[in-house]
Amino acid sequence: MRSLIIRPIQAGFTLVELLIVVIIVAILAAIVVPQFSSATRDAQEAALDANLAAMRSAIELFRGQHSGGVYPAGVAASGGTCPTGGTASTAAISTAQAFMDQLLMYTNASGQACTLGDATNFKFGPYFRKGIPPDPITGKGSVVGDIVVTTAGTPVAPAAATGGWAYDTRSGQIVMNSNAPDSKGTAYSTH
Repeated sequence: MRSLIIRPIQAGFTLVELLIVVIIVAILAAIVVPQFSSATRDAQEAALDANLAAMRSAIELFRGQHSGGVYPAGVAASGGTCPTGGTASTAAISTAQAFMDQLLMYTNASGQACTLGDATNFKFGPYFRKGIPPDPITGKGSVVGDIVVTTAGTPVAPAAATGGWAYDTRSGQIVMNSNAPDSKGTAYSTH
């Protein structure tokens, strides 16, 4: 009689097969990863353009609704008498705080800002409900310290790649406060 010896079937991969798979994955990663990194930068630049467009629209709307055609921070945000329960802004003219208060709070025709609006006096704004949008490249620009305010009336030209926003109260121009190059080689401040 013959006895049958049953050998277990060996399952698994050889070292050579594993090395081939690792090499193929590495080649694919080398091709795909640069595509995603440029897509991320393109998305950030598109978000920068969208945030700037929204801010420029809000600035122009503020100008159209207020006496004398002033831009935000072109007049003091302080001095108003708020409706009951509201808090008046204390921001002086030509400051980043006035810029933020006048875009984030309710304002009267003179540009004075208050946390509460009413139908007769503080009837304008807020122009942004969730805060000033940050620049998507550095994430700065949504707090007072990230906004540079000038009063020259000339084109705003950032001197450094710090991020945030640079804004002029006389011209209403707002740009990203950075001279760093974008993916096309031009400064972010030219967007």
